[in-house]
Amino acid sequence: MARRRRSRLPDEVRAAAVRAGLAFAFTVVAVIVAVLASWSHTTLIVPALAMMAMGVFVTAWCLIDIIVSRQVAASRRRDANPAGPMSGARTGARGTARPAVHPQPDRRAGW
Repeated sequence: MARRRRSRLPDEVRAAAVRAGLAFAFTVVAVIVAVLASWSHTTLIVPALAMMAMGVFVTAWCLIDIIVSRQVAASRRRDANPAGPMSGARTGARGTARPAVHPQPDRRAGW
């Protein structure tokens, strides 16, 4: 059975996934601290619960960031309309592409 190789995630998606993983780890640590503080009846429970709530919010934000960056990366990969208004291409009277007045440097070339 031949397995298809998965393509590498774009940099912005990978960075968003790392941020989400770190936020999730922070939230898990805050939950553990809150549970232990609850069992020991200490006053550390209040900041632990606040950090846990903040961690849940940040983790949800990071998950939304992953979804948005995946969508942006997919739309860049598809390039459905290469002559769109954001691509810098201009079309002539016959519909053929003309070079832009100020061409953008190729970002893939390492500029």
